[in-house]
Amino acid sequence: MKPTTNFCLLHSLFFAVTSALLTIAATVGAFAQTGAPQQFADLGNCKLESGQTILDCRLGYRTLGTLNAEGSNAILLPTWFTGTSEQLMGGILGVKAADPAKYFLIFVDALGDGVSSSPSNSKAQPRMTFPAFTTRDMVETEYRLATEVLHLKHLHAVMGISMGGMQTFEWMVDYPEFMDMAVPIVGSTRMTGYDLALWQAEEDAIRADPAWRGGSYEKTPAMPVVALLHDMNVTTPAHYAREYTREKFPAHYASYGLVGATEFDANDRIYQLEAMIHHDVSRGGSLEEAAKKVKAKVLVIPSQQDHMVNPGPAMDFANLLGAKTLLLTSDCGHVAFGCEAERVGPAVSSFLDGK
Repeated sequence: MKPTTNFCLLHSLFFAVTSALLTIAATVGAFAQTGAPQQFADLGNCKLESGQTILDCRLGYRTLGTLNAEGSNAILLPTWFTGTSEQLMGGILGVKAADPAKYFLIFVDALGDGVSSSPSNSKAQPRMTFPAFTTRDMVETEYRLATEVLHLKHLHAVMGISMGGMQTFEWMVDYPEFMDMAVPIVGSTRMTGYDLALWQAEEDAIRADPAWRGGSYEKTPAMPVVALLHDMNVTTPAHYAREYTREKFPAHYASYGLVGATEFDANDRIYQLEAMIHHDVSRGGSLEEAAKKVKAKVLVIPSQQDHMVNPGPAMDFANLLGAKTLLLTSDCGHVAFGCEAERVGPAVSSFLDGK
């Protein structure tokens, strides 16, 4: 990609994906404005795992498809880190992983994404006064959306990518009877030391940036170090070196200072980073015990060369469950979901159809 590429895409799962897939995603994004408009669920106060409360809690979502008479074809899809429901819809439909002609698809904006309740949009608890939330809190609000707002009694599946995959693992453990199937894609049950090194470094880089001003900035700072850290880890060293040769690198490096990570609010980024850093479906206990709670049929899709979310915990959990797996092997790393769309799409679609 050229240095002028929209960094909203760079930091989503469409970085390093084929130009054809990007074109599809852009088309779906345009469709989202008319065919699947942004909606909001007003949940009142959301009690959090910490005991704190999000006041005037709202959850953004979009839907595609039609709920059948039996209410048995709903699939809930939570967003990835820094992602929105519009971007997620482009990703899922771009690789044909779920068909809205068959399923009622619910794309949910996770807490802290700047659409749902977040430090950047809360009037009652703005900026760094916003209460800290976890992936478990994200799932709790999504469960309330499904049951209290959409009045669903059951889900056919929960499916998510990256942080959405983390929430999918959380769903499997927290509400095991509420879904038939689960598809976590490049997600994890809990962070490894390597993951923690990356996510903590990104957070520290935000806090160390003079323009962050303790979260009291008027305009989100460029945070070039954050952008560089993310960029280096979203694929692999081999892929990065191929995309940015010695000749191309100076111009690309200069773009970090100009554009940086401004596509996503800095405080929102900290809060979602913290949610991932503390993500652990075992609550500090045994993953074996957590696996015993799972009732859904599961397809785990890890990426072997993932430098952003280590594949080990997901693969280990799949073994504990005796779950189906689809191991991605390209040097696209964390974004192998897009690069290997020809494998992922049919595999997920077939799994959801019970084949």
